[in-house]
Amino acid sequence: MTNSTLCPSDNFAVVEQDSFWSTNGLNWDAHRIGWIIAGCCACVSVLLTLYNVLQHARHYTNPGEQRQIIRVLYMPAVYAVISFFSYRFFRSYTYYSFIESAYESVTLSAFLLLLIEFVAATASGHNVDNAIARKDKNKLPFPFCIWRYRPTKAYFMYTLKWSVLQYVIIRPAISIAGIICQAYGVLCESGPWSFKTANSYLEVIDAVSITIALYGLIVFYALTKDELKGRRPLAKFLSIKLIVMFTFYQGLVFEALEGRVIHATQYWTETNIANGLNALATCIEMVFFSAFMIWAFSASEYKGNDGTTSVWRPLWDSINYTDFVIEIAGSLKFFFDYIFRKPYTRGPRVTITELDGKTRTKMNLGEAFGVGSSQYTAYSPSESVTEMNARVSSDENIRLAPYTYVSPHPNLHPSGEGMTGTNISPASSRGSLDGYREPRLVDEAKQYPLR
Repeated sequence: MTNSTLCPSDNFAVVEQDSFWSTNGLNWDAHRIGWIIAGCCACVSVLLTLYNVLQHARHYTNPGEQRQIIRVLYMPAVYAVISFFSYRFFRSYTYYSFIESAYESVTLSAFLLLLIEFVAATASGHNVDNAIARKDKNKLPFPFCIWRYRPTKAYFMYTLKWSVLQYVIIRPAISIAGIICQAYGVLCESGPWSFKTANSYLEVIDAVSITIALYGLIVFYALTKDELKGRRPLAKFLSIKLIVMFTFYQGLVFEALEGRVIHATQYWTETNIANGLNALATCIEMVFFSAFMIWAFSASEYKGNDGTTSVWRPLWDSINYTDFVIEIAGSLKFFFDYIFRKPYTRGPRVTITELDGKTRTKMNLGEAFGVGSSQYTAYSPSESVTEMNARVSSDENIRLAPYTYVSPHPNLHPSGEGMTGTNISPASSRGSLDGYREPRLVDEAKQYPLR
């Protein structure tokens, strides 16, 4: 049951305006004029979005990138259509607004995966890790700029992906919870701010989640801005973020005007009017954003001389979110392994590409000298060159296996020929390593001089 003190009713009706037509024909009151404007703007947004989507679908030459682009392109059309219905059926505005917000999480996640594809295209083997391997230690963006991070660490890319992909889980969950709370009358969206209402908790969780997601995008953009040159990353980001900002802040403005500029009528409450104006403004704005996306996400760079492609596979790829599931599951698995201190979760995550195109983990110094990972201690990134060289020498003196010889008889080669300078074992020809000489090698060299 609704709490009448904390949750005042959003709706009351003397006359229910469900019909566009009155008994005397078309009634051109303000509400019906708004229907016409919202409906026309929604149609224009859908047509512009459809044009841009079909351009990418007919020239689907880079599925990894264009799958994410098409998902982003849906955003203005989705917002416009849902806003029209929330204006048309204004008494159910809250339900539509939750559905609209859920798609925002899909767009932000798709945008991150798109940026990763752009960066991977600049690296050997189309592997983003090879691009990240070129990066040095960096400061975090404001306000955490007092801390530094190392991009080559194993956990970096997993943490970065999870910072954004967590929103595609939390935001739909918030929407589902909000719809249930609204149905049971305990959401109290239009009531005063109080932690006795469900709306307050949902808004706090949403604010924290989207802040983390946006910060993750900023970190990745700041790190890879050189690789993203020529791909209009800022325009692409603004085309998404401005939609979110406009709808969010204009909602706050209309809410602040309730009871001051916006007053209730016999047909609508103050909340009805504020929500209706917000929905109408969103429908109008989406026309401009859908047009802006035609430039920001142009399909011209994907057009070639290979003709056109079928539109069905691109459309299916755009609504098939298996890649989201794979990325989320991969990140969760890494974090579980990290907790249990699995070897691959520690140290740098650097890969190199072989001549055959296959990638493998870059060999560290211990592996290069045949030292087992259980015996080898990783070097600290902050360790100086002098300290590292000293420790290399010490490690080798202790752990390197003794030198072996080709033949136990010093004067004879295994073939029976006399020993010459070229018949010495490769190990003995090294003589020393970082100023260290194997004692056994020195003594036997004196006893059996070279001829």
